[in-house]
Amino acid sequence: MNVAFYKAGRLACRFIKIQCIRELVLHRERTDREGGFLLACTHLSHLEPFVAGMLVQRPVHWMARIEFYRRWWAAIALRLGGAVQVDRYGFSLPAVRRAIQLASAGKVVGIFPEGGVAQGTRSVLRGGPIKQGVCTIAIRARVPVVPVVMLGTDRLNRVGPWLPARRGQVWVAFGKDIAPPDRALGNRAARSEMSVRLGAEFQRLGRELMETARLSDSDVP
Repeated sequence: MNVAFYKAGRLACRFIKIQCIRELVLHRERTDREGGFLLACTHLSHLEPFVAGMLVQRPVHWMARIEFYRRWWAAIALRLGGAVQVDRYGFSLPAVRRAIQLASAGKVVGIFPEGGVAQGTRSVLRGGPIKQGVCTIAIRARVPVVPVVMLGTDRLNRVGPWLPARRGQVWVAFGKDIAPPDRALGNRAARSEMSVRLGAEFQRLGRELMETARLSDSDVP
C-alpha cells in the first residue's frame, strides 16, 4: 500500500461527500482500535469501500475481485490502495493467504462476506448466506470480525445524489466483535459456528440501524 496515495484518495472522497452526502453512523468507535481485524461489510453496490474508507481512520486493505483489475488505471489504483486481488471463480487461495498475512500483521482487511452485490433474499440482512472465507481468515489470523451494515449506497448509483446539495443519504452501523471460536473445534465446525454468529450479528445490527434511522423494509433493496 502507498500510504500517501491512500490518504490523498480518502481526503478527496471526504471533500466530495461533504458537498453531496448526508450520513448517519452508529458505533464508529468500534473501529478505533489497534491490532488486526476484518471489516466485513454488506454489499448493496460497489461504493461501500469508499464510504467505509472515509469512516475508518486506519487504512483498509480491501479484497477486490479480479474483474476490477482489467483496466490498467483501475489496476494501478487498486495496487496503490493496498487491495488484495481475488479470483472468485478460480484459484482464490493466494488471496486468502495474503489476507491472513495482513491481518496477522495487525492490518485492517475489508471483505464482503456475501460474495458480491446481494439484494433481496440474497442479502444477509434477510437471512441470505455468507461465504465462510471470512471465517477462515479470522480463525487462521486469530483476529475478530467487525460487521458493518450500510444502507443507501444503491441509490448513489444515480447522478442526482451527487449534485452539490447534500441530496444523497447513507446509513451505516458498525457491529460488535465476532471473535474466532476456541481452537478446540475442528476447522469445519469452527467456520460453521462463527458464520452463524456473524450472520446473527448482521441481522441484529440491521434491525438496530433501521429502528434508529426510522427506515422501513422498502429502504433495503
